[in-house]
Amino acid sequence: MKHRQLRVNELVKRELSAIIAREINFEGVLVSINAVDVTPDLKSAHVFVSILGSATGASVIDKLEAHRSALQAELSRHVVLKYTPHLVFHLDDSIERGSRVLEILNEIDKLDGEGE
Repeated sequence: MKHRQLRVNELVKRELSAIIAREINFEGVLVSINAVDVTPDLKSAHVFVSILGSATGASVIDKLEAHRSALQAELSRHVVLKYTPHLVFHLDDSIERGSRVLEILNEIDKLDGEGE
């Protein structure tokens, strides 16, 4: 990936995180943007979101989808690009998968310890 595109991804991620923290209230849920992948033509951005809390991922994504136009408008005020990217939200479960891998490794380690 080109250096410029990496900078755009990071800029959109940082600004969108701040906008979501200010504009949208998620009751009892911590919503974090893990990554943003802006297409090379700058027309769309895939936003990968992780959640920590009792809400389902679908409800958080639905709420973000409902506020998409306001988020895009606010993003266009903070980030000057040729096009304001169309935001596409995805639930990122990489933290959960990583946690599960660590659990499996710990179980394997315990089994190895018992066999000695």
